[in-house]
Amino acid sequence: MKQICVIGTGYVGLVTGVCFADLGNRVVCMDIDRQKVDLLRSGKSPIYEPGLEELMERNMRAERLSFTDDYAIAVEGADFAFITVGTPMSDDGAADLGYVEAAARGIGSALTGPIVIIDKSTVPVGTGDKVSQIIAEHSHTSAPFSIVSNPEFLREGSAVSDFFHPDRIVLGSTDREAAEKVAALHDPLGTMVIITDLRTAEMIKYASNAFLAARISFINEISQICERLGADVREVARGMGADKRIGPHFLDAGIGYGGSCFPKDVLALRHMAASAGCHPQLLQAVMDINQDARRRFVDKVRTLLSDLDGKVIGVLGLSFKPNTDDMREAPSIDIIQALQSGGATVKAYDPVAMERAEEVMPEVTFCATPYDAAKDADVMLIITEWNEFKQINLDKIQRVMRQPIIIDGRNIYDPQDMAKRGFTYWGVGRGAQPILIEQQLLPLDQVVPQC
Repeated sequence: MKQICVIGTGYVGLVTGVCFADLGNRVVCMDIDRQKVDLLRSGKSPIYEPGLEELMERNMRAERLSFTDDYAIAVEGADFAFITVGTPMSDDGAADLGYVEAAARGIGSALTGPIVIIDKSTVPVGTGDKVSQIIAEHSHTSAPFSIVSNPEFLREGSAVSDFFHPDRIVLGSTDREAAEKVAALHDPLGTMVIITDLRTAEMIKYASNAFLAARISFINEISQICERLGADVREVARGMGADKRIGPHFLDAGIGYGGSCFPKDVLALRHMAASAGCHPQLLQAVMDINQDARRRFVDKVRTLLSDLDGKVIGVLGLSFKPNTDDMREAPSIDIIQALQSGGATVKAYDPVAMERAEEVMPEVTFCATPYDAAKDADVMLIITEWNEFKQINLDKIQRVMRQPIIIDGRNIYDPQDMAKRGFTYWGVGRGAQPILIEQQLLPLDQVVPQC
């Protein structure tokens, strides 16, 4: 059994701490937010992540997992200390390292013996060297320590499964022995371990996220072309994905990526590249296309309603992806704000994210059910592809709406089936979609926007 402390109890930190405890280690999770620590001690998770709270409660009962707001308690006797704090965007697009630096100061001040410090936060290349310097400056002991970069690849909504079944473990350090100790900590997972130098490991995280974001932006650009030329982007993606050189993942056209990682990491990588004298053209295009996907979705609403002023718009899904309550950089925020600025009234439903959404969108009417959100709506928008929306009672939705119009930002419904049900339906990149108007099917390029 190893003793581990985890600094920061956000999505990455809490999942990391709980799962290492479940592997049989003794883990102390530390956070400066006393209110959050009190909540965690009561057995409640401050975030929605499937399966996490059950694991947390089990390991607390087994006395392998505890929580504190005191660095001294967290670090005392620890073999490993994970830094898992946030690195939000600065005004200039660079990653804000304030929390990482504060964690390094706290660890340094609390050190009493040898320790391996693992930076799991997503940090710019070169941060490991800075963390090492800060810890050395604040340490009151001559005990040795080593720095290892161990970027995280957890997906919100499936983070617990991702921890226990990772594609790979990436470790970077100038101290090979320390990296191997961290590798041994992951032995029970039985996965490939890549050990490299500190800066390369830091870069792997940014390069991975930027590439995945680029795939999403690529298929969204293809979806726009498909709409103009009458092709179906879902079939295009299926045909592309069958090529082993391409693969099927991250080829779902929609309204763009969001969340805590892709937006800030692509922007931070662009900033790093520009600062190093490079010209990151592709990264800029990825961000531009992503923003354009949201704008084009709002344009579809304007096309079908002609005028937003006074219209009632129902929204299904608010979180940036299913199975999470995370609203950071969620496409729903930009879309809803654009609709409201045009004079529309927005009613919304999300299975778990409404409490967090209310903090950033207080003027939205939040509803208890999808049918309440659809009641008297002039159009219904699908923003997040929660499973319950795929099985929704569409006949009931149609009965309660003022106009049976659905604009599907995630392509969860079949256009022909929706037309047969009597809906005016528009997906993303599904070709020259037929729209039902007065019981006749007309191609989109022949439709005159209707109020």
